[in-house]
Amino acid sequence: MSTSATPRERLLDAAGELFYRDGVNIGVDALCKAAGVSKKSMYQLFRSKDELIAESLASRGPGYQTMVRPGAEDERSPRERILTVFERQDAMVAEGNYLGCPYVSTAVELKNPEHPGSVVARYFKQQLTDFFHRELAKAGAEDPATLAIQLTMIFDGASARAVVRAQPLGGIGAATAAALLDAAGIRTPELALH
Repeated sequence: MSTSATPRERLLDAAGELFYRDGVNIGVDALCKAAGVSKKSMYQLFRSKDELIAESLASRGPGYQTMVRPGAEDERSPRERILTVFERQDAMVAEGNYLGCPYVSTAVELKNPEHPGSVVARYFKQQLTDFFHRELAKAGAEDPATLAIQLTMIFDGASARAVVRAQPLGGIGAATAAALLDAAGIRTPELALH
């Protein structure tokens, strides 16, 4: 954390790290200590811990999406762009500090779909599904909406497997996504000619 960061930024950074590592039930005292901010300051900056959970997840969302999804400048085929998501997930798991998809982890731990953190988690999970949908539509998929949901389920399942098994994925997410794309006729342009 930067020493020039505001108390709000320090709280969001500390909350993002601690919630991901230790879960959202971590105490306010531990959060404030990690951020170097008093409880009084925290409650002046955020109405509640629930609001801090939601805002910390939202503040980390764009960075996580950039780590997982290829950018607009990536001009590969839709199939390759989709598979990149799974290859990046595989690489994150292989680094050894992967604790699962932060959105799924938060929503599962909260168990309340109306909690502000669950709402933010759902928004960012929908962003991944929307990315898959756009790529599948570009590729001419017959049912891009259903395929996008299936790809999101493969991503989430691979994420859960990585956490439960505490071992690298070894390409299983990418292979499963590739099999789904093959079955849907979504091929790399060069391969589609054969």
